[in-house]
Amino acid sequence: MQFSLGKIDISRDLILLLLIGGLYSLGIFLSNTFVNIYLWRQSGDYATIGVYNFAINLFQGIAFILAARMAKKVDRTIVIRLGVFFLSIFFLCVLLIGENASKYNFLLGSLLGIGYGFYWLAFNILTFEITEPDTRDFFNGVLGVLQSLGGMIGPILAGYIITKMDANIGYTTIFSISFVLFACAVITSFFIQRRPSVGNFYLRRIMQERKRNNNWRRILNAHFFQGLREGVFAFIISIWVFIVTKSEFALGTFNLVLSGLSAVFYLAVTKTVKPAMRKKAILLGALLLYGAIFLILFEINYTLLIIYATIIGIAYPIIYVPYVSLTYDVIGKGWKAGELRVEYIVVRELFLNSGRMLSIIVFLLSISFFDPEMIIPVILVTFGLGHVIIYIFVKNIFIKSSSKGEVLVKEQITDEKNR
Repeated sequence: MQFSLGKIDISRDLILLLLIGGLYSLGIFLSNTFVNIYLWRQSGDYATIGVYNFAINLFQGIAFILAARMAKKVDRTIVIRLGVFFLSIFFLCVLLIGENASKYNFLLGSLLGIGYGFYWLAFNILTFEITEPDTRDFFNGVLGVLQSLGGMIGPILAGYIITKMDANIGYTTIFSISFVLFACAVITSFFIQRRPSVGNFYLRRIMQERKRNNNWRRILNAHFFQGLREGVFAFIISIWVFIVTKSEFALGTFNLVLSGLSAVFYLAVTKTVKPAMRKKAILLGALLLYGAIFLILFEINYTLLIIYATIIGIAYPIIYVPYVSLTYDVIGKGWKAGELRVEYIVVRELFLNSGRMLSIIVFLLSISFFDPEMIIPVILVTFGLGHVIIYIFVKNIFIKSSSKGEVLVKEQITDEKNR
């Protein structure tokens, strides 16, 4: 079944995949936004939060490899369901462990990482299979809007619930709502056309492909430096917002501003940034993202944090809509991309998670030897350059197209015969 949107034909599976992504985003933003704060309330220790986030990225990488092997043998939608199952187990464990959660930070991080790995492996593969070059920007833009809406509604709703109820009852409520949303995502996955795969798992071969394919090497390097920034920024800013305000509702408001602007700009970028403008857009977004750090570097108050949220809410869509589309186009032109798309996705994620883990390791070592209040700003300024360095790599990526002057790949990647 096809739906027409102007000059673009949208498949039924593409709509269903967007629905799954939206349900996932709302469920994860509703609950996971406050897990770092939940652990901070119990420990008041940056190391506890750092170890928790390190475990997430470590086990996400491991889960990606395991999920990829499975995706080569069974329906990709089964892999998504496993991911949602582990996410549900994670929230259940946080609920059951309660006030002792900070003592089990590594265990909780590992469960969440496994859930992320299985979910995103399958989601990324389905994105690659269901979208085509002419629908890829549309998909990434709409998905960005849905994620931003989840980021708007989830944290502010959760913050309000936790503030108005007893803390334990509030967390029980938001975890229960998340569980229902994940269940709806699983049900939706049953309506997507079955997408089995056959063949062996050639992870090492695609890892080595970066020696033969310059574009592939450059996009992998870009993802490593993307991870360097994301590793520490994923939790430091939220902790700072809570330290300044002592309020989950204020943190929810911060995310509302960030995600609200992102939703608007995802739509705007999808409509205005054409393939030929991708690299300039990535550079502009990266400079905005890096410049925003200096607003909160020397003085932290809630007003400055809201201004920071405003800037990064604008910057993220400017970077990620063209960056994600460019990444998939590089993969689409890679060696045996149709047959080995799973391996390409896994290698990309391994480079991304390697960057995240390295930045968290540096963070943990730094706060062990130096005063956290002194060294954290230095870490933010250093790793904050990650997205600027992304541009250094992507500016040299050139993709041949079927018609002169176009950047997008116009050939459709064919699926396996038995799909």
